[in-house]
Amino acid sequence: MDQTEVINIIIETINALFNNLFSSIDNHIYANLDTFTFINNDILKNSIFEKLLGANGKTGILYLSDALLLGIIIYYAIRYSYSSFSGSNVEKPTQFVFKMIILGILINSSYFISDQLLQLNFLISSSIQEIGEGIIGKQISFSNLIKELNSVISIGSNSFDLFSFDGIIKGFISVGLLNLLFSYSLRYVMVQVFVILTPLIFLSLMNSSTYWIFKSWFKAFLALLLLQSFISIILIVMLSFSTSNKILLIGAIYSLIRANTYMKEIFGGINIEVSNNISSFASSLKS
Repeated sequence: MDQTEVINIIIETINALFNNLFSSIDNHIYANLDTFTFINNDILKNSIFEKLLGANGKTGILYLSDALLLGIIIYYAIRYSYSSFSGSNVEKPTQFVFKMIILGILINSSYFISDQLLQLNFLISSSIQEIGEGIIGKQISFSNLIKELNSVISIGSNSFDLFSFDGIIKGFISVGLLNLLFSYSLRYVMVQVFVILTPLIFLSLMNSSTYWIFKSWFKAFLALLLLQSFISIILIVMLSFSTSNKILLIGAIYSLIRANTYMKEIFGGINIEVSNNISSFASSLKS
């Protein structure tokens, strides 16, 4: 066996390994992208989450928020009683009571408000998907996107060549979509975390010095929710491309990866790009 035959065997083995890897990823992993990206109020409908949030008013964060609200009322009553002796400026009782009633309603309606916000956001994104499907005649989803991409770049066939232009593009797309899976699964978790914190966030409105907490939370939560509508628009544009233009497909995949950054620049919020977070963590370790 000469050197050329050895090299060919190595190349064929590498191609077969990556062919099986990409096929396995396409068939078993990417289907979760739609679940993690296009979320609705179903993510709140489990008994454990209801206990964490305190949907029944007896447990969880809601119970803690009501206890803190009661503590604030007691503190105000004591402070107001001594204000005439100390000469300090204290909020008028009518103004305080009105604010307390409004915030008490908001705090104890946290589960309902979060439920409706998630469902409204899902209706907006699903409406965009339905409009796009009616215009281009294709289902707007990651599952359909994978099928379209595989129709352009053959996968699962013996002709797959990692060292060809198509093979390089397929590798970039697979790595990019895998990055999306991690990023959007992180978003899925962070949306639940933001919902759990909702009662405490409403409580921060009791004092003007803590109002910034609500403002920051609202901007970040809004950016996380609206991201799926932005992704729906990108998917519509991607699926409307000519399948022969592979360079545009790479640009579209990159735009999906950077979608959260674009939303963050518009609304503010948090970074859910896993690759950037890993790079930052590695840099901090080196320093």
